[in-house]
This record gives sequence, structure tokens and C-alpha cells, in this order.
Amino acid sequence: MSMNRETILNIVLAALLIAVPVIAQITGETFIITLATKVAILGMAGVGLNIALGFGGLVSFGHAAFFGIGGYAAGILASHALNYEPIMTAPFEINGTTQMIVIWIVALLASALVALLIGAITLRTSGVYFIMITLAFAQMIYYFAISWPAYGGEDGLSIYVRNSFPGLNTLDPISFFALCAAMLGIAIAFSAVLIRSRFGLALHGARQNSQRMMAIGIAPFRVRLVAFVISAMITAWAGALYADLNRFVSPSMLSWHMSGEIMVFVILGGVGRLFGPVAGAALYIILEHLLGGMFEYWQLPLGILLLVVVLFARGGLIGLLAGERKHA
Repeated sequence: MSMNRETILNIVLAALLIAVPVIAQITGETFIITLATKVAILGMAGVGLNIALGFGGLVSFGHAAFFGIGGYAAGILASHALNYEPIMTAPFEINGTTQMIVIWIVALLASALVALLIGAITLRTSGVYFIMITLAFAQMIYYFAISWPAYGGEDGLSIYVRNSFPGLNTLDPISFFALCAAMLGIAIAFSAVLIRSRFGLALHGARQNSQRMMAIGIAPFRVRLVAFVISAMITAWAGALYADLNRFVSPSMLSWHMSGEIMVFVILGGVGRLFGPVAGAALYIILEHLLGGMFEYWQLPLGILLLVVVLFARGGLIGLLAGERKHA
């Protein structure tokens, strides 16, 4: 069976994402490796949102909450480990850690719990009400972080040494990029399997016609809730990596600006497209790097580009290059 244009484009995008930092490593351009790492991490956050937005039709404007939860999981655990202070001592002692795998597990569990609570309330609404309530919950968590002096409050929290991963020197830019790219690959592969599974079909059906799904015995609310939780977990995973990239976490990771940026990645690249968030993140980072040094208001051309995409290229960058899908 021959590959369609979108599959070929996805392979090209993956190859470029790997090739650019490898060439930068050879030429000694460390900053380019850091930019590629940022694309991989933010693209991964977009992959998480894309499960809810692109596949489930859930326009969440509060995914920065989960992104920030992942970041704070990394920051809090690392700070306690480096200061040799337990997180809690009663009823039992819990210590910090600098092991990425443990941090990721904590980030995934914490974000799943928060998403379950938020989703159980917000998913009983729809449309603009769902958008505003997810935004409200995210802002509540944002202001909580600002008023949390134990972990820096508004000033944020530094991670003095990048957390560790078995067999890798995570302070080496190309090694850390390889790790982030591998995690992005896992997230995309999981997303592809999920959407082609029976659950993915149920999610698609819930998006298209809830009443019909209920008539055949499938509860749309439960399907959407599971998708929302999975979406949050992947975004939180990216947040933990982002905190390690910057070796810093602050309430800005929880702000509505971050929610907007993650949504922009998905829209620019292509809503519901497997590699759409990666393409969108890459385009965003390239524009920020090229235009940000030229003039202060570099977001203006980005806004114009976003408007053009929404009006004339509904499939985003991927849809523009690969063409419209031949199936729903």
C-alpha cells in the first residue's frame, strides 16, 4: 500500500526534527539544539491538547494548568532532593528525587487527578461555557502558585542541576534533545494508536453525535472524560521536560498565555493532524527566533498568520501541504 501525502510529510518533519540538531552538534551550534529541544517539548504539549481538541472536539483553554503541574512536579521534587529536605514526614516520610522517571510518574499521576476533578465538572457543559470554566480552573491554580511562597511564589523555583535519566548525561544538549525527541515519539505513537482504537472511534462518535452514541449504549461523558485525562497527562509530561530544559519553573507555565500558545501550536500545524502540533510548534519557535530579534512586536505577524490559517487553511500547515483528508 502506498503512503499518502500526509504520512510522507510526517516522516519528513520527523527527519528534519532529528537532522537539524545533529547538524548543529557537528557545527557546534548549541543554541540550535536548544531550539530543537524546545520544539520537541512544546510539540509534545500540543500532542496532548490535540487529543482533547483535535480528536475530541474539546476546546480547552486551561491546559497550561497541566503543563505547569508537570513543571512544578519536577521543580518541587528536585528542590527537596538537592536541599536534603523531605517533602513530608507524617504520617510517613516522602523525599524528593532528581530521577526523571520518578518525576514523570508523579507528574502523570498529579495531572490525572486534577484533570479528573476538572473534567468531571467542566465536561457537563459545552461550547463557550466549557472554554471559560477550563480557563477559570487554570487561573485558580495559577494564582495558587503565585501565593505559594514555599516554592518561590511569583519569582518561581530554580532547578540548579538538571534531573537525571539512567545512562544519559542530561546536561549534554544533544543527549537531552534525544531524550525529549524520544518522549515526543512515544506520545505521537500513543496518540496514533489511541485514535485508531475502539476508544478512538467512540471519541470520534461522541464528537460527531452524542445522542447516537447514547442510543448504542456508549456514554459520551465517560469517553470525553478519559480523553481529557489522557490529554492532560501528556501535556504534564511535556511540562516536566520543559522545567528541566530551562532548569526553572514559575507560575508563567500555568498562565492563560501558555494555554493560548499550546492551542496556537495545534491550530497552526493542523487540528486533528498527528504531527500538526509539532509543525505548529516548529513554526512558532522559528518565527519567535527570527522576528523576535528584529522588533518587539513580533507577535503581530504571528497573529496575522494565525488569522489566515483559520480563514483559509483550516487544516493548518499540514493540511495545506498534504491536502484535505479523504475520510472523516
